[in-house]
Amino acid sequence: MLRTPVLGGSHPESSGLSILVKQTWGALRSHWLRPERSCSLGPCAERSKNNALHSLWKGPASVRGGARQSPINIRWRDSIYDPRLKPLRVSYDAASCLCAWNTGYLFQVEFDDSSEGSGVSGGPLENLYRLKQFHFHWGAVNERGSEHAVDGHVYPAELHLVHWNAVRYPNYQEAVTGEDGLAVLGVFLQLGARHQALQELVRVLPGIKHKDARVAVGPFQPSRLLPACRDYWTYLGSLTTPPLSESVTWMVHRKPIEVAQDQWSGPRRGKSPDDEWPDELDALRTLLFTALGEEEKTMVNNYRPLQPLMNRTVRSSFQATEDSAGS
Repeated sequence: MLRTPVLGGSHPESSGLSILVKQTWGALRSHWLRPERSCSLGPCAERSKNNALHSLWKGPASVRGGARQSPINIRWRDSIYDPRLKPLRVSYDAASCLCAWNTGYLFQVEFDDSSEGSGVSGGPLENLYRLKQFHFHWGAVNERGSEHAVDGHVYPAELHLVHWNAVRYPNYQEAVTGEDGLAVLGVFLQLGARHQALQELVRVLPGIKHKDARVAVGPFQPSRLLPACRDYWTYLGSLTTPPLSESVTWMVHRKPIEVAQDQWSGPRRGKSPDDEWPDELDALRTLLFTALGEEEKTMVNNYRPLQPLMNRTVRSSFQATEDSAGS
């Protein structure tokens, strides 16, 4: 699973996008286009008052002319069942997993996106979108951390699998800002049992504690991170980090996956080797926003505040019932 660590190495495409993020965010922070909309929902209001957010997530609530920003609060009863939505089809090449790295904002796992058959199709997508990377958002405490909310309820963390439209665009960078350029699968993480696939990723985290640190990983099968139930909501939105491009078709899974609930326990003596690794959320909270030699700042609360739905429609691949609503 673990290959030779490559700390502080460079990855041309990823590094370029990181620079784009910094430049774009600096421009966005220079002007406030509209005040952040207040929210009467408890969890939303609690999130907006959180002063521990990294500066990347303290900027403007929207962008100039932006009418489809993400994340949003998905209102179960307001979503529209669309029987034309087909099941999502995922087919990932485990061998295309390249490296895990600390971006300074997120824990991210990169993939070789030159393979034509590795990606997602079906659902609202007209063709296959290639997998580029997946990353996580999480909170300092278990009461918050996800970017999307469902009827005001937030989860401890959220996984995003990012894909790009290789039919319309020659590369990922052009797809980021292009129409129908990206497709992102969103998966909520809730407290429960340990997740075996995530445990494999946990083991690389000590090698990427600091910003810009990387470690080679492979092979890894991303489909193991998806819930067994493939029901989803879909809507047109944006990236949740700069450049906040409104190029994303979101597909947010209805059912979460479980991660370990006994937090901050650390390694356990007298247990098997597999039990000597920290629990998933505990491990993520050991990462730092800062580079080696800088004042340490724990990587937590790396989620963007909820954005107004505006005039968008949220469609669902399933029919809500009295029993399922709120589950």
